[in-house]
Amino acid sequence: MTDNEVPVLIVGGSLVGMTAACLLGHHGIPSLVVERHRGSAIHPRAALILQRSMEIYRGIGLEENIEARSREQFDQDAAIMSVESLAGEEIAWHLPRLNDGVRDLSPSERLFASQIAIEPVLGERARELGAETRFGTELVGFEQDDDGVVAVVRDRDSDEKSSVRARYMVACDGARSWVREQLGIGQAGRGTFSNSVTIYFHADVKPLMRGRNLGVIMVVNDTLQGFFRIQKPYESGFLAVHGLGDARSPNSDVSQNLTEERCVELVRAALGVPDLPVTIDDVMHWQARADVSDSYRKGRIFLAGDSAHVMPPYGGYGGNTGIHDAHNLAWKLAAVLKGSADPGLLSTYEVERKPVAQFTVEQAYARYVARAAPFLATKGVEKLVNDAHIDLGYRYQSSAVIGGSNEDLPIHSDPRETAGSPGTRAPHQLIERDGQERSILDLFGKNAVLLTGSSGTRWSIPARRMSRKLGIGLDLHVIGGAETGPEIGEQFTALYGITESGAVLVRPDGFVCWRAQTDNDASDQSIESALQSLLGRTLKPAVL
Repeated sequence: MTDNEVPVLIVGGSLVGMTAACLLGHHGIPSLVVERHRGSAIHPRAALILQRSMEIYRGIGLEENIEARSREQFDQDAAIMSVESLAGEEIAWHLPRLNDGVRDLSPSERLFASQIAIEPVLGERARELGAETRFGTELVGFEQDDDGVVAVVRDRDSDEKSSVRARYMVACDGARSWVREQLGIGQAGRGTFSNSVTIYFHADVKPLMRGRNLGVIMVVNDTLQGFFRIQKPYESGFLAVHGLGDARSPNSDVSQNLTEERCVELVRAALGVPDLPVTIDDVMHWQARADVSDSYRKGRIFLAGDSAHVMPPYGGYGGNTGIHDAHNLAWKLAAVLKGSADPGLLSTYEVERKPVAQFTVEQAYARYVARAAPFLATKGVEKLVNDAHIDLGYRYQSSAVIGGSNEDLPIHSDPRETAGSPGTRAPHQLIERDGQERSILDLFGKNAVLLTGSSGTRWSIPARRMSRKLGIGLDLHVIGGAETGPEIGEQFTALYGITESGAVLVRPDGFVCWRAQTDNDASDQSIESALQSLLGRTLKPAVL
Protein backbone atom coordinates (compact mmCIF):
# COMPACT_ATOMS: atom_id res chain seq x y z
CA MET A 1 0.00 0.00 0.00
CA THR A 2 1.42 3.37 -1.01
CA ASP A 3 0.81 6.63 0.83
CA ASN A 4 0.11 8.66 -2.33
CA GLU A 5 -0.87 7.94 -5.91
CA VAL A 6 -0.28 10.51 -8.64
CA PRO A 7 -0.18 10.41 -12.43
CA VAL A 8 3.31 11.96 -12.58
CA LEU A 9 6.03 12.36 -9.96
CA ILE A 10 8.52 15.13 -10.71
CA VAL A 11 11.87 14.93 -8.92
CA GLY A 12 13.35 18.41 -8.64
CA GLY A 13 11.41 21.61 -8.15
CA SER A 14 13.56 24.29 -9.70
CA LEU A 15 13.15 25.85 -13.15
CA VAL A 16 12.56 22.75 -15.27
CA GLY A 17 10.66 20.72 -12.69
CA MET A 18 8.22 23.53 -11.94
CA THR A 19 7.80 24.23 -15.64
CA ALA A 20 6.94 20.56 -16.19
CA ALA A 21 4.37 20.73 -13.38
CA CYS A 22 2.79 23.84 -14.93
CA LEU A 23 2.61 22.28 -18.38
CA LEU A 24 1.15 19.01 -17.13
CA GLY A 25 -1.44 20.98 -15.15
CA HIS A 26 -2.22 23.02 -18.26
CA HIS A 27 -3.14 19.72 -19.94
CA GLY A 28 -5.24 18.65 -16.97
CA ILE A 29 -2.71 16.24 -15.41
CA PRO A 30 -1.92 16.73 -11.70
CA SER A 31 1.59 16.00 -10.48
CA LEU A 32 3.62 15.81 -7.30
CA VAL A 33 6.88 17.77 -7.22
CA VAL A 34 9.49 16.84 -4.60
CA GLU A 35 12.44 19.17 -4.06
CA ARG A 36 15.21 18.47 -1.56
CA HIS A 37 15.90 22.17 -0.94
CA ARG A 38 13.60 23.86 1.52
CA GLY A 39 12.51 26.53 -0.91
CA SER A 40 12.97 27.86 -4.41
CA ALA A 41 16.28 29.27 -5.65
CA ILE A 42 18.05 31.75 -3.35
CA HIS A 43 20.66 32.84 -5.90
CA PRO A 44 20.05 34.45 -9.31
CA ARG A 45 21.02 31.65 -11.72
CA ALA A 46 19.89 31.16 -15.37
CA ALA A 47 19.35 34.82 -16.06
CA LEU A 48 18.53 34.72 -19.81
CA ILE A 49 15.09 33.58 -20.96
CA LEU A 50 14.92 33.09 -24.72
CA GLN A 51 11.97 33.65 -27.06
CA ARG A 52 10.84 30.04 -27.33
CA SER A 53 10.71 29.73 -23.55
CA MET A 54 8.73 32.95 -23.28
CA GLU A 55 6.29 31.62 -25.90
CA ILE A 56 5.82 28.54 -23.74
CA TYR A 57 5.19 30.65 -20.64
CA ARG A 58 2.86 32.87 -22.67
CA GLY A 59 0.83 29.75 -23.48
CA ILE A 60 0.19 29.04 -19.79
CA GLY A 61 -0.59 32.62 -18.83
CA LEU A 62 2.75 33.56 -17.24
CA GLU A 63 4.39 35.88 -19.77
CA GLU A 64 3.24 39.13 -18.13
CA ASN A 65 4.17 37.96 -14.63
CA ILE A 66 7.66 36.94 -15.72
CA GLU A 67 8.15 40.19 -17.62
CA ALA A 68 7.18 42.12 -14.49
CA ARG A 69 9.65 40.19 -12.33
CA SER A 70 12.32 40.75 -14.96
CA ARG A 71 11.82 44.53 -14.89
CA GLU A 72 12.26 44.48 -11.12
CA GLN A 73 15.64 42.77 -11.44
CA PHE A 74 17.29 43.93 -14.63
CA ASP A 75 17.26 46.55 -17.33
CA GLN A 76 15.50 45.29 -20.43
CA ASP A 77 16.98 44.71 -23.87
CA ALA A 78 20.47 45.04 -22.40
CA ALA A 79 23.74 44.27 -24.14
CA ILE A 80 25.98 41.22 -24.06
CA MET A 81 29.62 42.32 -24.17
CA SER A 82 33.20 41.47 -23.25
CA VAL A 83 35.58 43.68 -21.23
CA GLU A 84 38.99 43.51 -19.64
CA SER A 85 37.22 44.81 -16.53
CA LEU A 86 33.99 46.66 -15.92
CA ALA A 87 35.90 49.88 -15.26
CA GLY A 88 38.42 49.23 -18.00
CA GLU A 89 38.67 48.57 -21.72
CA GLU A 90 35.77 47.21 -23.76
CA ILE A 91 36.74 44.23 -25.93
CA ALA A 92 33.59 43.51 -27.95
CA TRP A 93 29.86 44.14 -28.05
CA HIS A 94 28.48 40.72 -28.97
CA LEU A 95 24.88 41.91 -28.96
CA PRO A 96 24.27 45.64 -28.39
CA ARG A 97 20.60 45.04 -27.57
CA LEU A 98 19.25 41.66 -26.55
CA ASN A 99 16.34 41.62 -29.02
CA ASP A 100 18.09 43.13 -32.03
CA GLY A 101 17.04 41.35 -35.21
CA VAL A 102 14.54 38.90 -33.68
CA ARG A 103 11.41 40.85 -32.79
CA ASP A 104 9.66 39.81 -36.01
CA LEU A 105 10.09 36.12 -35.21
CA SER A 106 7.88 35.89 -32.15
CA PRO A 107 5.21 37.66 -30.11
CA SER A 108 7.59 37.25 -27.17
CA GLU A 109 10.94 38.88 -26.45
CA ARG A 110 14.12 37.64 -24.88
CA LEU A 111 14.61 38.94 -21.37
CA PHE A 112 16.80 38.68 -18.32
CA ALA A 113 15.02 37.08 -15.38
CA SER A 114 16.79 34.78 -12.96
CA GLN A 115 15.52 31.65 -11.25
CA ILE A 116 15.24 33.47 -7.93
CA ALA A 117 12.48 35.56 -9.54
CA ILE A 118 10.87 32.98 -11.83
CA GLU A 119 10.64 29.87 -9.68
CA PRO A 120 8.11 31.28 -7.15
CA VAL A 121 5.92 32.39 -10.07
CA LEU A 122 6.12 28.92 -11.60
CA GLY A 123 5.40 27.24 -8.28
CA GLU A 124 2.30 29.34 -7.68
CA ARG A 125 1.00 28.62 -11.19
CA ALA A 126 1.74 24.91 -10.87
CA ARG A 127 -0.32 24.72 -7.69
CA GLU A 128 -3.14 26.67 -9.33
CA LEU A 129 -3.17 24.05 -12.07
CA GLY A 130 -3.38 21.12 -9.65
CA ALA A 131 0.20 20.25 -8.71
CA GLU A 132 1.33 19.47 -5.19
CA THR A 133 4.78 20.78 -4.31
CA ARG A 134 6.83 19.46 -1.40
CA PHE A 135 10.02 21.31 -0.53
CA GLY A 136 12.55 19.88 1.90
CA THR A 137 11.66 16.45 0.54
CA GLU A 138 14.17 14.17 -1.17
CA LEU A 139 13.84 11.02 -3.20
CA VAL A 140 15.67 8.18 -1.44
CA GLY A 141 14.58 5.16 -3.46
CA PHE A 142 12.42 3.97 -6.32
CA GLU A 143 11.40 0.88 -8.24
CA GLN A 144 9.39 0.53 -11.42
CA ASP A 145 7.25 -2.14 -13.00
CA ASP A 146 5.12 -2.42 -16.12
CA ASP A 147 2.43 -0.18 -14.65
CA GLY A 148 4.31 2.57 -12.89
CA VAL A 149 6.94 3.73 -10.42
CA VAL A 150 6.95 3.37 -6.63
CA ALA A 151 9.16 6.02 -5.03
CA VAL A 152 10.22 6.52 -1.42
CA VAL A 153 10.62 10.13 -0.32
CA ARG A 154 11.95 11.54 2.94
CA ASP A 155 10.99 14.75 4.71
CA ARG A 156 14.34 16.29 5.60
CA ASP A 157 13.02 18.05 8.71
CA SER A 158 11.05 15.21 10.30
CA ASP A 159 13.06 12.35 8.72
CA GLU A 160 9.68 10.73 8.00
CA LYS A 161 9.52 8.53 4.91
CA SER A 162 6.51 7.91 2.69
CA SER A 163 5.85 6.15 -0.57
CA VAL A 164 4.40 7.49 -3.79
CA ARG A 165 3.09 5.49 -6.71
CA ALA A 166 3.10 7.27 -10.06
CA ARG A 167 2.32 6.20 -13.58
CA TYR A 168 5.43 8.05 -14.74
CA MET A 169 8.38 9.84 -13.14
CA VAL A 170 10.31 12.80 -14.55
CA ALA A 171 13.81 13.43 -13.18
CA CYS A 172 14.64 17.14 -13.16
CA ASP A 173 17.25 16.75 -10.43
CA GLY A 174 20.14 18.57 -12.03
CA ALA A 175 23.55 18.00 -13.53
CA ARG A 176 24.54 15.52 -10.82
CA SER A 177 21.24 13.68 -11.15
CA TRP A 178 20.92 10.91 -8.56
CA VAL A 179 18.09 9.40 -10.56
CA ARG A 180 20.24 9.20 -13.68
CA GLU A 181 23.00 7.52 -11.70
CA GLN A 182 20.61 4.98 -10.20
CA LEU A 183 19.29 4.16 -13.66
CA GLY A 184 22.83 3.54 -14.86
CA ILE A 185 22.58 6.09 -17.67
CA GLY A 186 25.94 7.51 -18.70
CA GLN A 187 26.84 10.73 -20.47
CA ALA A 188 29.05 11.58 -23.42
CA GLY A 189 30.56 14.79 -24.75
CA ARG A 190 33.36 17.15 -23.90
CA GLY A 191 33.44 16.26 -20.22
CA THR A 192 34.56 18.69 -17.51
CA PHE A 193 36.84 21.53 -18.62
CA SER A 194 36.68 23.78 -15.54
CA ASN A 195 36.01 23.48 -11.84
CA SER A 196 34.27 26.82 -11.66
CA VAL A 197 32.72 29.08 -9.03
CA THR A 198 30.02 31.69 -8.87
CA ILE A 199 30.72 34.45 -6.35
CA TYR A 200 27.69 36.36 -5.04
CA PHE A 201 28.66 39.78 -3.76
CA HIS A 202 27.59 43.27 -2.75
CA ALA A 203 29.47 46.36 -3.98
CA ASP A 204 28.67 49.84 -5.29
CA VAL A 205 28.82 49.00 -8.98
CA LYS A 206 26.64 51.79 -10.40
CA PRO A 207 29.47 54.26 -11.16
CA LEU A 208 31.28 51.53 -13.11
CA MET A 209 28.28 50.92 -15.36
CA ARG A 210 28.80 54.46 -16.76
CA GLY A 211 25.22 54.59 -17.99
CA ARG A 212 25.68 51.49 -20.14
CA ASN A 213 22.74 49.08 -20.38
CA LEU A 214 24.63 45.84 -19.80
CA GLY A 215 23.01 42.46 -19.41
CA VAL A 216 25.85 39.95 -19.50
CA ILE A 217 29.40 41.25 -18.99
CA MET A 218 32.11 38.78 -19.94
CA VAL A 219 35.51 39.43 -18.37
CA VAL A 220 38.82 38.34 -19.89
CA ASN A 221 42.08 39.54 -18.34
CA ASP A 222 45.35 38.19 -16.94
CA THR A 223 43.76 37.51 -13.54
CA LEU A 224 40.57 35.68 -14.48
CA GLN A 225 38.04 34.70 -17.12
CA GLY A 226 34.30 34.68 -16.39
CA PHE A 227 31.22 36.85 -16.54
CA PHE A 228 29.11 39.27 -14.46
CA ARG A 229 25.40 39.72 -13.96
CA ILE A 230 24.62 42.95 -12.11
CA GLN A 231 21.20 43.40 -10.55
CA LYS A 232 19.26 46.61 -9.89
CA PRO A 233 19.96 48.97 -8.14
CA TYR A 234 23.56 48.04 -9.12
CA GLU A 235 24.67 47.21 -5.60
CA SER A 236 24.85 43.42 -5.97
CA GLY A 237 25.43 40.70 -8.51
CA PHE A 238 27.39 37.58 -9.21
CA LEU A 239 30.70 36.82 -10.88
CA ALA A 240 31.10 33.38 -12.47
CA VAL A 241 34.79 32.44 -12.79
CA HIS A 242 36.01 29.49 -14.87
CA GLY A 243 39.66 30.41 -15.48
CA LEU A 244 42.56 32.02 -13.62
CA GLY A 245 45.66 33.65 -15.04
CA ASP A 246 46.59 34.08 -18.69
CA ALA A 247 43.58 33.28 -20.87
CA ARG A 248 45.87 31.52 -23.38
CA SER A 249 46.77 28.89 -20.78
CA PRO A 250 44.60 29.36 -17.68
CA ASN A 251 44.27 27.43 -14.47
CA SER A 252 40.81 25.89 -14.79
CA ASP A 253 40.68 24.52 -11.24
CA VAL A 254 39.19 27.71 -9.83
CA SER A 255 37.39 26.25 -6.84
CA GLN A 256 40.38 24.70 -5.10
CA ASN A 257 41.54 26.46 -1.91
CA LEU A 258 39.30 29.44 -2.56
CA THR A 259 39.16 31.74 0.47
CA GLU A 260 36.87 34.72 1.07
CA GLU A 261 39.87 37.04 0.68
CA ARG A 262 40.65 35.49 -2.69
CA CYS A 263 37.01 35.94 -3.76
CA VAL A 264 37.24 39.64 -2.92
CA GLU A 265 40.43 39.89 -5.01
CA LEU A 266 38.73 38.23 -7.98
CA VAL A 267 35.67 40.47 -7.83
CA ARG A 268 37.87 43.57 -7.62
CA ALA A 269 40.00 42.36 -10.55
CA ALA A 270 36.87 41.83 -12.66
CA LEU A 271 35.41 45.20 -11.67
CA GLY A 272 38.73 46.92 -12.27
CA VAL A 273 38.90 48.80 -8.94
CA PRO A 274 41.60 47.36 -6.62
CA ASP A 275 40.33 48.98 -3.41
CA LEU A 276 36.54 48.87 -3.93
CA PRO A 277 34.67 47.71 -0.79
CA VAL A 278 33.25 44.26 -1.56
CA THR A 279 31.17 41.94 0.63
CA ILE A 280 30.99 38.26 -0.30
CA ASP A 281 27.53 36.80 0.25
CA ASP A 282 28.08 33.22 -0.91
CA VAL A 283 30.12 31.03 -3.24
CA MET A 284 28.69 28.24 -5.39
CA HIS A 285 31.03 25.58 -6.80
CA TRP A 286 30.18 23.93 -10.12
CA GLN A 287 31.73 22.17 -13.08
CA ALA A 288 31.78 23.59 -16.58
CA ARG A 289 30.83 20.63 -18.77
CA ALA A 290 29.36 19.87 -22.18
CA ASP A 291 27.70 16.45 -22.04
CA VAL A 292 24.49 14.74 -23.13
CA SER A 293 22.98 11.67 -21.47
CA ASP A 294 23.18 8.43 -23.41
CA SER A 295 19.46 7.91 -22.94
CA TYR A 296 16.59 10.17 -21.88
CA ARG A 297 14.40 7.36 -20.67
CA LYS A 298 14.40 4.04 -18.89
CA GLY A 299 10.99 2.41 -18.67
CA ARG A 300 8.57 4.87 -17.13
CA ILE A 301 11.24 7.32 -15.96
CA PHE A 302 12.33 10.28 -18.07
CA LEU A 303 15.23 12.73 -17.76
CA ALA A 304 14.73 16.44 -18.44
CA GLY A 305 16.85 19.55 -18.04
CA ASP A 306 20.38 19.31 -16.64
CA SER A 307 19.89 15.63 -15.79
CA ALA A 308 19.67 15.03 -19.56
CA HIS A 309 22.25 17.55 -20.77
CA VAL A 310 24.85 19.88 -19.28
CA MET A 311 26.40 22.84 -21.07
CA PRO A 312 28.51 25.89 -20.21
CA PRO A 313 26.53 29.06 -19.43
CA TYR A 314 27.37 30.89 -22.64
CA GLY A 315 24.29 31.79 -24.68
CA GLY A 316 21.86 30.99 -21.88
CA TYR A 317 20.88 27.68 -23.43
CA GLY A 318 21.01 25.38 -20.41
CA GLY A 319 17.82 26.36 -18.62
CA ASN A 320 16.01 27.14 -21.86
CA THR A 321 16.78 23.72 -23.34
CA GLY A 322 15.34 22.18 -20.18
CA ILE A 323 12.17 24.25 -20.53
CA HIS A 324 11.83 22.95 -24.09
CA ASP A 325 12.32 19.37 -22.84
CA ALA A 326 9.43 19.79 -20.43
CA HIS A 327 7.24 21.28 -23.15
CA ASN A 328 7.92 18.38 -25.50
CA LEU A 329 7.27 15.74 -22.84
CA ALA A 330 4.25 17.21 -21.03
CA TRP A 331 1.70 17.03 -23.85
CA LYS A 332 2.79 13.50 -24.72
CA LEU A 333 2.45 12.28 -21.13
CA ALA A 334 -0.95 13.97 -20.92
CA ALA A 335 -2.18 12.39 -24.16
CA VAL A 336 -1.07 8.92 -23.04
CA LEU A 337 -2.48 9.30 -19.53
CA LYS A 338 -5.82 10.46 -20.95
CA GLY A 339 -5.91 7.47 -23.28
CA SER A 340 -6.00 9.42 -26.53
CA ALA A 341 -2.43 8.54 -27.54
CA ASP A 342 -0.61 5.25 -27.75
CA PRO A 343 2.22 4.82 -25.18
CA GLY A 344 4.53 4.53 -28.17
CA LEU A 345 4.26 8.30 -28.51
CA LEU A 346 6.52 8.62 -25.46
CA SER A 347 9.38 7.01 -27.37
CA THR A 348 9.52 10.14 -29.54
CA TYR A 349 10.64 12.27 -26.58
CA GLU A 350 14.25 11.11 -26.72
CA VAL A 351 14.22 10.76 -30.51
CA GLU A 352 13.20 14.41 -30.85
CA ARG A 353 14.97 16.07 -27.96
CA LYS A 354 18.36 14.34 -27.78
CA PRO A 355 19.63 15.51 -31.22
CA VAL A 356 18.51 19.06 -30.38
CA ALA A 357 20.41 18.88 -27.09
CA GLN A 358 23.55 17.53 -28.76
CA PHE A 359 23.46 20.40 -31.24
CA THR A 360 22.74 23.02 -28.57
CA VAL A 361 25.42 21.73 -26.17
CA GLU A 362 28.02 22.02 -28.93
CA GLN A 363 26.85 25.54 -29.75
CA ALA A 364 27.11 26.57 -26.09
CA TYR A 365 30.59 25.04 -25.96
CA ALA A 366 31.63 26.87 -29.14
CA ARG A 367 30.53 30.18 -27.59
CA TYR A 368 32.45 29.40 -24.42
CA VAL A 369 35.60 28.72 -26.44
CA ALA A 370 35.21 31.74 -28.73
CA ARG A 371 34.44 34.26 -26.00
CA ALA A 372 36.34 33.06 -22.98
CA ALA A 373 38.55 30.00 -23.53
CA PRO A 374 40.32 30.20 -26.91
CA PHE A 375 42.97 27.74 -25.71
CA LEU A 376 40.33 24.97 -26.12
CA ALA A 377 39.99 25.66 -29.85
CA THR A 378 42.78 23.18 -30.59
CA LYS A 379 40.39 20.37 -29.59
CA GLY A 380 37.99 21.35 -32.34
CA VAL A 381 34.70 23.25 -32.13
CA GLU A 382 31.55 23.49 -34.20
CA LYS A 383 30.96 26.51 -36.41
CA LEU A 384 28.89 29.13 -34.60
CA VAL A 385 25.23 29.25 -35.66
CA ASN A 386 22.94 32.27 -35.30
CA ASP A 387 21.24 32.39 -31.88
CA ALA A 388 17.74 32.54 -33.37
CA HIS A 389 18.42 29.38 -35.39
CA ILE A 390 19.26 27.54 -32.16
CA ASP A 391 16.27 28.86 -30.23
CA LEU A 392 13.54 28.84 -32.88
CA GLY A 393 14.87 26.91 -35.85
CA TYR A 394 15.49 23.39 -34.54
CA ARG A 395 13.72 20.48 -36.21
CA TYR A 396 12.15 17.32 -34.78
CA GLN A 397 12.49 14.06 -36.67
CA SER A 398 10.36 11.20 -35.36
CA SER A 399 7.31 9.07 -36.04
CA ALA A 400 5.19 11.92 -34.61
CA VAL A 401 6.10 14.00 -37.66
CA ILE A 402 4.99 13.06 -41.18
CA GLY A 403 8.20 12.56 -43.12
CA GLY A 404 10.10 12.96 -39.86
CA SER A 405 12.47 10.03 -40.43
CA ASN A 406 14.42 11.83 -43.14
CA GLU A 407 17.92 11.94 -41.65
CA ASP A 408 19.17 14.17 -44.45
CA LEU A 409 17.20 17.13 -43.10
CA PRO A 410 19.25 19.59 -41.01
CA ILE A 411 18.73 19.67 -37.25
CA HIS A 412 18.42 23.46 -37.46
CA SER A 413 17.41 26.08 -40.01
CA ASP A 414 16.77 29.79 -40.25
CA PRO A 415 13.33 30.18 -38.61
CA ARG A 416 12.43 32.65 -41.35
CA GLU A 417 12.89 29.91 -43.94
CA THR A 418 11.30 26.82 -42.37
CA ALA A 419 7.97 27.71 -44.05
CA GLY A 420 5.83 25.43 -41.92
CA SER A 421 7.86 22.35 -42.83
CA PRO A 422 6.84 19.27 -40.79
CA GLY A 423 9.02 18.93 -37.70
CA THR A 424 9.63 22.66 -37.30
CA ARG A 425 8.08 25.20 -34.97
CA ALA A 426 4.94 26.72 -36.49
CA PRO A 427 5.93 30.25 -37.60
CA HIS A 428 4.67 33.33 -35.79
CA GLN A 429 2.19 35.52 -37.64
CA LEU A 430 0.07 38.40 -36.40
CA ILE A 431 -3.64 37.78 -36.93
CA GLU A 432 -6.80 39.52 -35.78
CA ARG A 433 -9.29 37.66 -33.59
CA ASP A 434 -12.24 39.10 -31.70
CA GLY A 435 -11.13 42.58 -32.72
CA GLN A 436 -7.67 42.17 -31.21
CA GLU A 437 -4.27 41.63 -32.77
CA ARG A 438 -2.79 38.34 -31.61
CA SER A 439 -0.20 35.82 -32.70
CA ILE A 440 -1.17 32.69 -34.54
CA LEU A 441 0.89 30.92 -31.85
CA ASP A 442 -1.88 31.79 -29.39
CA LEU A 443 -4.07 29.22 -31.17
CA PHE A 444 -1.77 26.40 -30.03
CA GLY A 445 -1.17 24.87 -26.64
CA LYS A 446 -3.79 22.35 -25.54
CA ASN A 447 -5.21 20.54 -28.56
CA ALA A 448 -3.93 19.64 -31.97
CA VAL A 449 -4.81 22.42 -34.41
CA LEU A 450 -5.70 22.19 -38.10
CA LEU A 451 -5.02 25.43 -39.95
CA THR A 452 -6.31 25.90 -43.48
CA GLY A 453 -6.07 28.60 -46.07
CA SER A 454 -9.07 30.74 -47.02
CA SER A 455 -10.36 28.10 -49.48
CA GLY A 456 -9.59 25.09 -47.32
CA THR A 457 -13.11 24.39 -46.10
CA ARG A 458 -13.10 20.88 -47.60
CA TRP A 459 -10.86 19.82 -44.72
CA SER A 460 -13.33 20.66 -41.96
CA ILE A 461 -15.80 17.76 -42.24
CA PRO A 462 -13.23 14.93 -42.37
CA ALA A 463 -11.21 16.65 -39.62
CA ARG A 464 -14.17 16.80 -37.25
CA ARG A 465 -15.22 13.25 -38.11
CA MET A 466 -11.77 11.78 -37.54
CA SER A 467 -11.11 13.71 -34.33
CA ARG A 468 -14.32 12.23 -32.89
CA LYS A 469 -13.42 8.75 -34.10
CA LEU A 470 -9.94 8.88 -32.58
CA GLY A 471 -10.93 10.71 -29.41
CA ILE A 472 -8.51 13.58 -29.84
CA GLY A 473 -9.19 17.27 -29.29
CA LEU A 474 -8.76 19.11 -32.59
CA ASP A 475 -9.30 22.83 -33.16
CA LEU A 476 -9.99 24.11 -36.68
CA HIS A 477 -9.14 27.59 -37.94
CA VAL A 478 -9.49 29.08 -41.41
CA ILE A 479 -6.77 31.71 -41.84
CA GLY A 480 -7.77 34.33 -44.34
CA GLY A 481 -11.52 33.96 -44.26
CA ALA A 482 -14.00 36.14 -42.41
CA GLU A 483 -12.25 35.21 -39.17
CA THR A 484 -8.99 36.95 -40.04
CA GLY A 485 -9.21 38.78 -43.40
CA PRO A 486 -7.80 38.14 -46.92
CA GLU A 487 -4.42 39.86 -46.47
CA ILE A 488 -3.72 37.73 -43.44
CA GLY A 489 -4.61 34.68 -45.52
CA GLU A 490 -2.05 35.55 -48.19
CA GLN A 491 0.64 36.05 -45.57
CA PHE A 492 -0.31 32.77 -43.91
CA THR A 493 -0.09 30.60 -47.02
CA ALA A 494 3.30 32.08 -47.93
CA LEU A 495 4.59 31.64 -44.38
CA TYR A 496 3.37 28.04 -44.05
CA GLY A 497 4.22 26.85 -47.57
CA ILE A 498 0.71 25.94 -48.75
CA THR A 499 -1.90 27.22 -51.20
CA GLU A 500 -5.17 28.78 -50.07
CA SER A 501 -6.82 25.33 -50.17
CA GLY A 502 -4.06 23.62 -48.21
CA ALA A 503 -3.87 22.59 -44.56
CA VAL A 504 -1.33 22.29 -41.74
CA LEU A 505 -1.67 20.08 -38.67
CA VAL A 506 0.07 21.56 -35.61
CA ARG A 507 0.79 19.52 -32.49
CA PRO A 508 -0.11 20.76 -29.01
CA ASP A 509 3.52 21.86 -28.55
CA GLY A 510 3.30 24.18 -31.56
CA PHE A 511 5.35 22.01 -33.94
CA VAL A 512 4.08 21.11 -37.39
CA CYS A 513 3.13 17.44 -37.69
CA TRP A 514 1.81 17.33 -41.26
CA ARG A 515 1.13 19.59 -44.20
CA ALA A 516 -0.91 19.35 -47.41
CA GLN A 517 -0.25 22.04 -49.98
CA THR A 518 -3.70 21.70 -51.60
CA ASP A 519 -7.04 20.06 -50.82
CA ASN A 520 -6.64 17.40 -53.52
CA ASP A 521 -6.64 14.72 -50.82
CA ALA A 522 -8.99 16.29 -48.30
CA SER A 523 -10.39 12.97 -47.08
CA ASP A 524 -11.07 10.97 -43.97
CA GLN A 525 -8.09 8.75 -44.78
CA SER A 526 -5.52 11.57 -45.06
CA ILE A 527 -6.70 13.27 -41.86
CA GLU A 528 -6.87 9.99 -39.96
CA SER A 529 -3.37 9.10 -41.13
CA ALA A 530 -1.98 12.41 -39.89
CA LEU A 531 -3.75 12.22 -36.54
CA GLN A 532 -2.67 8.63 -36.01
CA SER A 533 0.92 9.68 -36.52
CA LEU A 534 0.55 12.55 -34.06
CA LEU A 535 -0.88 10.11 -31.50
CA GLY A 536 1.99 7.65 -31.82
CA ARG A 537 -0.15 4.94 -33.34
CA THR A 538 1.05 2.39 -35.84
CA LEU A 539 -1.07 3.26 -38.87
CA LYS A 540 1.39 4.25 -41.58
CA PRO A 541 0.81 7.93 -42.43
CA ALA A 542 0.39 9.13 -45.96
CA VAL A 543 2.93 11.66 -47.13
CA LEU A 544 1.22 14.47 -48.98
